[in-house]
Amino acid sequence: MRFAATLTEGRLVQRYKRFLADVAMSDGAVVTAHVPNSGAMLGLNAPGSRVWLSRSDNPARKLAYTLELVESDGHLIGVNTGHPNAIAAAAVRAGAIPELAGYPTVRREVKYGRNSRIDLLLEADGRPNAYVEVKNVHLRRRDRYGGTAAEFPDCVTARGAKHLLELADMVASGCRSVMLYLVQRTDCDHFRVAHDIDPAYHRGLVDARNAGVETLCYSCTVSPEAILLERPLPVHLELA
Repeated sequence: MRFAATLTEGRLVQRYKRFLADVAMSDGAVVTAHVPNSGAMLGLNAPGSRVWLSRSDNPARKLAYTLELVESDGHLIGVNTGHPNAIAAAAVRAGAIPELAGYPTVRREVKYGRNSRIDLLLEADGRPNAYVEVKNVHLRRRDRYGGTAAEFPDCVTARGAKHLLELADMVASGCRSVMLYLVQRTDCDHFRVAHDIDPAYHRGLVDARNAGVETLCYSCTVSPEAILLERPLPVHLELA
């Protein structure tokens, strides 16, 4: 996914009310930007952090600017949770995710389950449909083995747990179900569930895997020009 226009650099003043952030621009002006992320954004809220904003010329928008990237420990992290679905769809169509290859039809936001929509529905003649739920990952922490883990979620997610149950139901009906975690950063060496933050989600994912739901994780390269799929990361689900 390439940004439509060059991003604007600034410094984070504060994030507040979850979806708002004040950003100091290079000319000294302070703008309020939309934060397209409902999570806690742990480690990415420090005042003074370098950030990058996109700007919309749509006059109907209340806020012209959107927070896209945050710099942490010298790395750029994508925080816009609206991008992973598009990144994943493009990667599947390009054959960049071998585990999801061989599906000529890729549809987004298809109704299924208990009044939900699946992020990607993959279809091919002679193969069961593949239901792919995509989750944005931006939390990074050291694990007890000294590795750098990409972790999800960064706050309690009852909605995420519901999706796991629905994916397991699709497996039971004869379809294929996949949890795809997309890490919008490059400085992690594996994926794990943040079970100290949401133990119910961790249990739910373990149960879903036991029911046949597949788990995949890919990291992304992040720059002010584009966010692109990079490489697979191993998924670890052991308890702490």
